[in-house]
Amino acid sequence: MLKSRSFQAYSYGGTTGLAEPSDVVSTMHAVKHRPIRVKFNADVASSMQWNFKPQQPDITVLPGETALAFYTARNPTNKPVTGISTYNVIPFEAGQYFNKIQCFCFEEQQLNPHEQVDMPVFFYIDPEYTDDPQMEYVDEIVLSYTFFEAKEGMKLPVPSYVKK
Repeated sequence: MLKSRSFQAYSYGGTTGLAEPSDVVSTMHAVKHRPIRVKFNADVASSMQWNFKPQQPDITVLPGETALAFYTARNPTNKPVTGISTYNVIPFEAGQYFNKIQCFCFEEQQLNPHEQVDMPVFFYIDPEYTDDPQMEYVDEIVLSYTFFEAKEGMKLPVPSYVKK
């Protein structure tokens, strides 16, 4: 697997990596015979008042090739609302090959009343995905984000399997 520095590289389900733009990314080679469809999902917690959705339902990417997708968040209320998101990747086994270079997750985002923002996700699928026998018939990955309203003192839950 390509090595990348990891920052909060976990979420509820599929663990992903968070890569920094580096020589690793610039020297990757796309695996042209193995296109992967990445579907995008967006949810908000029941107490979160934002409208949140992916700008594209899916894109097709090649392992070893960078890709860019966008989500849109809108605060329809008359007051500022601060949100924070978590993510997961399904199937969970694919998460280890899904590397985000730039992402809005785990960072507080404040939207003013009626403000709308576009949020990028810049990522790649590790080319070693194609060598894993568990991934042989997996041609579709779902990247799912959930936004929660950030409240003072709030800590996002860390799954027990991540705690060491």
